[in-house]
Amino acid sequence: MAAVRFVAIGDSFTEGVGDELPDGRVRGWADIAAQGWADATGHPIQYANLAIRGRLAWPIVEEQLEPALSLRPTHLSFNGGGNDMLRPNADIEHIADAFSRVLRRCDEEGVRLIVLSGANPSARLPVGRLVQRRGDELSAAVLRRIEDRPDVIRALNWPDTELSAPQYWSEDRLHMNAHGHHRVAARVLHALGLEPPAEWWSPSQHPPAGPEGFAYYRQFVGPWIQRRVTRTSSGDGRAPKHATWVERTPR
Repeated sequence: MAAVRFVAIGDSFTEGVGDELPDGRVRGWADIAAQGWADATGHPIQYANLAIRGRLAWPIVEEQLEPALSLRPTHLSFNGGGNDMLRPNADIEHIADAFSRVLRRCDEEGVRLIVLSGANPSARLPVGRLVQRRGDELSAAVLRRIEDRPDVIRALNWPDTELSAPQYWSEDRLHMNAHGHHRVAARVLHALGLEPPAEWWSPSQHPPAGPEGFAYYRQFVGPWIQRRVTRTSSGDGRAPKHATWVERTPR
């Protein structure tokens, strides 16, 4: 079996925000899928993750794609657009063009592309209708760009109504918790033709509910608005958690 070298690029979804470990590090679906990939095949794989929280789709491409390809991966995963959808004048077609750029460069370098759509958080967000509409439009626009490419691996989470349920989300309602990240990892492995552990698909217990009403807005919405006003990002000054290869061995 040929050696697998899997690199992930993206924003907080791929970095793993919401799935915090006891020591404060974030894990997330890409870390989980990398370990699951090694477990399912019985062979070690090389894994890197260049994702940075807060990034818009085109900055992901401009900042992360070429460093990722320079690692000479066999597989590259890409997701972006979640942060763009929250901006007032989001251009859906321009966002989707980022996926075309990633696909073209993967073709040029002989890398297999894994395209993910993010999970749908709209049911409990203050701007839920806007997020729902733009997410539907972005999903359709991305699918149009890869519809004639059966070789592109698709792990599409946006249509998953189960994943929109509260038990898969962290207290900020915008990022998935450990249960949500495991379900996404299960879908990635399934798209690769591998069998994930059955328990990854649904949680065995529900996490406690987060703050409601004014407490929610004070803790999560207020800081987000402040970052927009000051033109700062939650990812400013952050480095990728796995900028070079780390090995995941079967357990």
